[in-house]
Amino acid sequence: MKNSKMLLMGLIVSGIVLTGCQTNETESSTDEKAYVVGLDDTFAPMGFRDDEGDLVGFDIDLAEAVADDLGYSISFQPIDWAMKETELNTGNIDMIWNGYTITDERAEKVDFGTPYLENSQLIVTLEENGIDSKSDLAGKKVAAQQSSSAISAIESDPSDIMSEFDNSEVIQFPSNNDVFNDLISGRSEAIVVDETLGRFYMSQNPSPDYKVLEEDFGKEEYAVGFRQDDDALREEFNASLERLMEDGTYDDIYQEWFSEQE
Repeated sequence: MKNSKMLLMGLIVSGIVLTGCQTNETESSTDEKAYVVGLDDTFAPMGFRDDEGDLVGFDIDLAEAVADDLGYSISFQPIDWAMKETELNTGNIDMIWNGYTITDERAEKVDFGTPYLENSQLIVTLEENGIDSKSDLAGKKVAAQQSSSAISAIESDPSDIMSEFDNSEVIQFPSNNDVFNDLISGRSEAIVVDETLGRFYMSQNPSPDYKVLEEDFGKEEYAVGFRQDDDALREEFNASLERLMEDGTYDDIYQEWFSEQE
């Protein structure tokens, strides 16, 4: 009987110890901050799928470097780019990080981190289309990505060029791949795309004969978008980005993705 009682007490003590260990493991796992980045996974070279279907790109590498620096866990969630601010502000994602251009309209919905890359909105056409300047776009079909900064740049252009387009509007598609395909097929005669994406796409797909106009739809900057009440996260990101720029990590990532375009 005595032995039975001792065995029972031993099992109870063991159960308490095991329970305590399990609780500590759970608390330890929840101590790590985990964040979700929303992106358009067709936006090369910022964030896109390689031949094996893995997410790669400049923004992917930079986001992972920041996460490593801050001791965060980070994951990437492809989203409908037209719904990016909604996805952020409803809590489905924690950051918009994918060639996200700073605009006044977007600044009303999100808070931007420190700008980390310059960009411009290129006008791309085909040699055969006979377009040499922005004024030549009058009466032409022009395409761009839906809800992109390309649309904002065209709409805010001081020349009011949109009113001169065929049907006075931009043909819009969910992805820039669709935009390029529309140009190649001849349905549109010019497209407006981010320089980072456009030059990368054309370097990977040199046919047909593309023409990039000297004129563009303006210069801009990329930054990460945060919820407007996430001040602490934004400040941590800014501090980390500064460290990565100072220690050469940023330059290494930049050279990996953009050296061939310079």
